[in-house]
Order: sequence, then C-alpha cells, then structure tokens
Amino acid sequence: MRASSLSRRSVLAGTAVAAAAVSVPLTQGRAQAAATPATSGYRWRNAVQGGTGFITGVLFHPSVKGLAYLRTDIGGAYRWDERSGRWTPLTDHLGWDDWNLLGVEAMAVDPAHPDRVYLSLGTYAQSWAGNGAVLRSEDRGATWQRTDLTVKLGANEDGRGCGERLLVDPRDSDTLWLGTRHDGLLKSTDRGVTWKAASFPATPGAAGQGITLLVAAGRSVYAGWGDSDGTSGKPNLYRTSDGTTWEAVPGQPTGTAAKVPVRAAYDRHTRELYVTYANAPGPNGQSDGSVHKLRTANGKWSEVTPVKPGGATGDGGTDSFGYGGVAVDARNPGTVVVSTNNRWSLVDTLYRTTDGGRSWTSLKDRAVFDVSETPYLKWGADKPKFGWWIQAVGLDPYDSRHVVYGTGATLYGTRDLKRWAPQIRGVEEASVRQLISPPSGEAHLLSGSGDIGVMYHERLTASPSRGMASNPVFGTATGLSLAPAKPSYVVRSGWGDNGNGAFSNDGGRTWAPFTAQPDVAKSAPGPIATNADGSVLLWSFGTANPAYRSADNGAGWSEVASFPKGAVPVADPVDPTRFHAFDTTTGTLYASTDSGRTFTARATGLNSGDTEFQLVAAPGRSGDLWLSLKWNGLYRSTDGGATFTKVTSCRASYTLGFGRAADGASYPAVYMVGATEIVTAVYRSDDEAKTWTRINDDRHQWGWIGAAVTGDPRVHGRVYIATNGRGVQYGEPA
Repeated sequence: MRASSLSRRSVLAGTAVAAAAVSVPLTQGRAQAAATPATSGYRWRNAVQGGTGFITGVLFHPSVKGLAYLRTDIGGAYRWDERSGRWTPLTDHLGWDDWNLLGVEAMAVDPAHPDRVYLSLGTYAQSWAGNGAVLRSEDRGATWQRTDLTVKLGANEDGRGCGERLLVDPRDSDTLWLGTRHDGLLKSTDRGVTWKAASFPATPGAAGQGITLLVAAGRSVYAGWGDSDGTSGKPNLYRTSDGTTWEAVPGQPTGTAAKVPVRAAYDRHTRELYVTYANAPGPNGQSDGSVHKLRTANGKWSEVTPVKPGGATGDGGTDSFGYGGVAVDARNPGTVVVSTNNRWSLVDTLYRTTDGGRSWTSLKDRAVFDVSETPYLKWGADKPKFGWWIQAVGLDPYDSRHVVYGTGATLYGTRDLKRWAPQIRGVEEASVRQLISPPSGEAHLLSGSGDIGVMYHERLTASPSRGMASNPVFGTATGLSLAPAKPSYVVRSGWGDNGNGAFSNDGGRTWAPFTAQPDVAKSAPGPIATNADGSVLLWSFGTANPAYRSADNGAGWSEVASFPKGAVPVADPVDPTRFHAFDTTTGTLYASTDSGRTFTARATGLNSGDTEFQLVAAPGRSGDLWLSLKWNGLYRSTDGGATFTKVTSCRASYTLGFGRAADGASYPAVYMVGATEIVTAVYRSDDEAKTWTRINDDRHQWGWIGAAVTGDPRVHGRVYIATNGRGVQYGEPA
C-alpha cells in the first residue's frame, strides 16, 4: 500500500552514529502516550473502517500469553489487548513535525522482560524525509522514550514487509541490534538510548535494502542482507556468535530463487532456522522464491520449498511468486507456517508443515472466510480472496491453531486452521483524501481514501455495511462532491478499471457510473465538483490536461479551456452558476459565473508558486471563500474571490472546514488544521476565526493531517479529520 521504490545512498565509513537520547516532556507531545487532555475536553475515536492498509509485521510475545504487537507501513504500531479483543494504537502522540515517524520499520520485544518493547521508526529514506528514530518503552507502549538517529529508515519503501530489523540480543537484554537500509548495522549497549555503527562484512548497495532481517537462534544472531546478487554466489545471510564478529553463513543457498532473504524463524526444539527467500524484497515484483532450513547444530542446509514457482497456471500463464512470512510453532517441533507473496494468478496462500518441511498443506484450500465485520474486503465481488502481500505471519506460542497473517488491507486470524476472519479491531490505516458530512440523510460521513475508494458511513462505530462504493469500484479516490441544494446527489472520481466517475441520487448509498467520460479520465482522474443544485459537473485532470464540464449528469463532456489546468474546482454552495478555482502556479483565483463554461481571473498574487493549498466555500453563503496557504497563512474573500484579506488570528493554515454553528451563533463553526502560534494542531472557532480553541491534545496528533477536515452540519462540535495512515479520526466534546 502506498508503495515507494525510491532509493538513497548514505554509507557510514565505520564512524559512530550520533543518536541523542530524548525523553520529551508531555507538553511537547513527542514521547509520552499519557498526556493531559485538551482544555476543551474532546473525546477522539476512529470512524470504523477496519484495517484498510498494509500490515507489515505481527509479533507475538514469546513469554506472555495474549500479548502481541503489530506494525504498519504508514500508520504506526499497535498492541493487542486480549481482554477487549482489540488493538491499541501506540504512536498517535507523534505530531505534525514527526509525520515521517508514523511508518514503523521494525519492532522488538525482550523475552526476559515482558514489559519492554522497542520500535524503529522512519517512513522514507529519501533526502526530503527526516531521519529515523527509536522508541523504547518499559510499560508495553503506554509511555515512550525516544532516541533520534542520524540515519534514515524506509517503512513505506520496497522491502517493508521483510523481517524485523530490530532485535534484543539473546545473550544480553541491554544490547540491541538495528539493521538499516543504507547505513549498515547499528548497535546499542544501553537498551536503545545511544547507537553506534557496528562492524559488518557487507557494503550497502544500490538496491536500498541493506539488512532485511535480524533473528535470534539460540545465543547467535542471524542477519539477512538484501543488497547481494544471489545469482553470483555472494552471501546474503550472516551471523555472529559473540556479538562482535560477523561471518557469512557457510553453505547458504544461492541463485535467483534465494536472492533476498525475506524472513526467518527459529525452531528451538529442533535447533533449525527456517528462511524464506525471493528474487526481490517485495511486496511487489517477486516472481521466484524458495524456503530453506539450516540445522544450526551441524550447519547442514535443506531446501523445504512447498511449491516451486514457475509452473503453469492452467490459463496459459506462469505461476510466479516469492515466499514471504514464516512462523514456527513454539509448542510442536517441526510445525511451521510460510506464506507465498505476489502470487496474483493462483492467489497467495499459507503452507503449513508438521514434519519439518517434508510435506506441506495449503491452508487456502479449505479456508472459510467471514468478513461480515469488514465487508469492504469483498472488493465488490461475491467473496474475499485469501489475500495478497502476505509477508507478516504469526503463530501464537500459546495456541498452535491460532495463526494470523497480514495482507495489503487487513490481518486475518484463525483458531482452527479453517475458519478465518479479520482480527483487526482497533487498527485503522486508511490514507484519507476527501471527507463530506451531509446535512441530511442516514449517513453523517462519506470518505474517500487511497486504495479503498469511497465509503458510506451509516454508522461511525462499525465498518460500512456496503463496503467500498461499487459500480464502479475504485482503488484510490481522487474526488468527492455533494450538491448543497440537493444533498442526495453526490459524485465521485478515482482510479478504476471499469470507469473513473460515478454519481449517486441517494446520498452515496448506491452508485451508477457516468455513461461517458473524457478519454483522459482513465489515465489522469482528478478532483470533481458538482454545482449547488447538481446540474453541472466540473472534472479536473492534472496540470497537463484541460478540465471538462458536463451538464447532463456525465452523459456528455466538453472541454473548459479557460479553467486553470490542475486546479481543484470549488462550487459556490448557493448559486449554481458559480464555480471557483485557485491556480497555484500564478497565485490567482479564477471564477466562473456561467455555470463553469468560462473562467476569468480575479484576485492575484496569492502565494504564487506554492503547489499545496486548500480553497473552501463557507456553507449557506455565496461568494464566501477561505484559502489555506500553509505557513503563508489563511485568507478570506467575501466578494467571490475579487479580493482576499489575511486572517490575522492564525500563523499557518493547512486545511479548513465547517460544521454546525454554536448555539446563538449565526456563522458556522470553523475547523482548522494549522497553527495560531507555534504548535500545529486542530482548532475550532465559533466566531468566524476571530479566536481559536485547540481541540486535540498531545496524545492525539496522528502525524500529517493536512488532507481534509470537516465539521458535522448536524452536530455542533463534532469534527472529522483525514489522516495519512490512521483513518478518519472524529472528535466530540466529552
């Protein structure tokens, strides 16, 4: 999900890695999970969707029954609460400036100290992203202390589903190992407070994978290396027995099918290390792979691959895939579960063995799924598939029949190896792009997200019963718009294989595709807007293409040459003849008074050249526009964009929305993600932005939340926030 294949080179030449230990006060909102609530007393919850993102790792604690941790590529980490049957988010305290730390590269627990848990954080390893960090906790993630690193990590880059790159040394709980993508191996001897570069025999390469896994096998530590060319026999698996000297593991498999060690698990009963391999790190791009085991007592390797890739699929294709997850049964020697990955034709599966890999059974073949709790997993079909992007696999050390595996959208679990259901309560990972709170009807919320399209939330406490909007099904939603004078009429746009635009006449409950669409829609679907009464549509298609207009509900489209290319169309909420658009290239506000046929320039010189902004129209008022220009502030026009005046009550504004007015107030409540002084937070104003009240607190920050915010037009004080990896957050006065 939200894949990135960019790479960066930054190799340490044996120098120390400066890593200042930081124990941050609660008021700064950076290290602690327990903080004083906001003075406004808001209560924050997720609008339930259920997963909706790539689960990159799941880790059962080997010494505590019912304790497990989960990591995601962009949405933080979670702890399993056995009593409530829910996952508890652990990193919501990370704020706006720490957006890059919401991606979790790896997790580690200490078998000898059950309350200790460690996270390595860093979403991207690119030059524009911040450095990584390590969080450490002595209370299972209730509170954290933080060490900032001088290297970058890549939790949302290729290889993000590989094994844990963080490990507590099996011989010494004070020693931790951290594998990086571009900077070799790091070591801490003070439980993660400080880190230094450790001697390691492999040199980072252009692949940008570096160390793909760290696993303890008895008193030894094994490290997978993803930058070797497996076809030339260069080693990609190393070990240390003394914590100082690393050596290549003798006799290790070579060849394309064993190019990248993806994950590893150790069977302490048989003293065998199982390693899954692929010809690429994944989650995409794998077409070959294998499974091998090493008997650590004598160094003997054996191939135990369940099914070798490359066979025929039966439809003229080739069954290409790699191997991903692996987990061993702590109670039964020789019982192991492995997963295939990137097996699109015949669909991925889990293979299970009870005899050390001599024979395998596909768990997919008799699997029965119940996705009633998260119906979107049907993806518009009659029943869900077993899954894809399966690299996270866990086997409960206290229950041999309790197996879980992550996919690109959820975490499935079973207690009998046959019946499967999402084990995802509490995990919300959607990257939300659009929000609408209708003024009437059954649903208080419609959302548009990356990868999972549009959802109709008839309840906020349960996953939408209709799942993703279908007819057509979208992957990523690019536009969502409601006609204020006819709120039953809604339009949406997005990436899809069977059409890129649709309309609804029942508030978003059901949809129908436009009977026609511009040719460019399939390759560049952009934001769409309907005018006040739903009689006209404007659809934008990026900076290289003109916008198009329809006056017959999407049956016919005509080019609008005067619309600024790449701009977001904004309809006047009262006058159906008026549209607006902001050209970021020139900093010019454009307006149309002929129902979107032509646009003319009005106000100019508004932060020219900045590509990020948000233009919104105040509900129930014609010509009342608000323009958020990030750190350049907030501007308002009451004359349809002819002139703008800077709002002096805030320093920065990233996104803005409106909700029901306070009792006795004549103007809607204004909600903003921005800053009145220094802290970027969520604010509400009940007096037309003259004064603001911060309504989130240091426990509830969710990284970057600059895509969308909107209040509820029916409930004063209720606000919905789009996050990039923590779904839709909604707050209400407690």
